[in-house]
Amino acid sequence: MTTPIRAVLIEDVVPYAEALRNYIGISGSGVECHGVFTTAEDALRAIRKDPPDVAVVDINLPGMSGIELVARLRESCPGVLCLILTTYEDGAPIFDALKAGASGYILKRAPAREIVDAIIQVHQGGSPMSPQIARRVVNFFHHQPPAEDPNVLSEREREVLQLLAEGSMYKEIAGKLCVSLDTVRTHVRKIYEKLHVHSRTGAVLKYFGKGR
Repeated sequence: MTTPIRAVLIEDVVPYAEALRNYIGISGSGVECHGVFTTAEDALRAIRKDPPDVAVVDINLPGMSGIELVARLRESCPGVLCLILTTYEDGAPIFDALKAGASGYILKRAPAREIVDAIIQVHQGGSPMSPQIARRVVNFFHHQPPAEDPNVLSEREREVLQLLAEGSMYKEIAGKLCVSLDTVRTHVRKIYEKLHVHSRTGAVLKYFGKGR
């Protein structure tokens, strides 16, 4: 039997949070909601005591922002994956959230089914993004020269990193490059070592110029 994915919601618009929690409860998706918090401070205290698998975080919270919460969770609870759920489509919040350690970025107007699917993708190693956000991110990477010496990474490692930047999961990368899943994991590990980072977003942002 598959172990349920434990998720928490950090959202100060209570009706929206409750509607999403109710949908998760009846979705039969394998995701379980283990808490709803209206402030980052309350969420941080609870998560440190009982870390979930995925935290779904709004950016615009009273007090501490969602982006700061993601950064603090990365330090104190590195095993917790963060999915941003917000109305912001501008470039600055997107990259600030990814730089802080978010694994995905979904707009609130997305259907509840897509949000639940995004939680599952994050848990499986993906970086889900709403189409509007993905276009902004990919366009940025396509027009940004690498900040790191390109010789730091091999040609294949750069191919893997580009696919990571576009949100591909390890299994998808293996299929696109016609290599095994273990080979992809090896490439990713070497990328992290060479760039001195510990996450997908850290590697992408550092190599493409946003981690400086």
